[in-house]
Amino acid sequence: MVPLIEILSGLCIAVGVVALLTGSLGLIRLPDLYSRTHAVGMMDTAGVGFIILGLIIHEGFTLISVKLALVGIFLFFTSPIATHAVSQVAYRSGVKPVTEESDDKEGR
Repeated sequence: MVPLIEILSGLCIAVGVVALLTGSLGLIRLPDLYSRTHAVGMMDTAGVGFIILGLIIHEGFTLISVKLALVGIFLFFTSPIATHAVSQVAYRSGVKPVTEESDDKEGR
């Protein structure tokens, strides 16, 4: 039973790390603030969720698992809200998204 728990927890943590790396790549490669915040918000939530799930599986049912679950629930709600707030402030400040029309006007 112990090797199965180690494999499952390691797999969840590995998937979480890959999701966080994918979000980091999106932060670097995507063209504007709106697509960057979308990529980071989605991958951050998924990556941290999988890492916390892997830690909960590894730890078993203890007080630490309850605390990890509470942190996961908190991040599940706050990360998308924070990225939405950043995008909303950018839109109200006049930051325009990159579109095909804006690419043509700039000569790209």
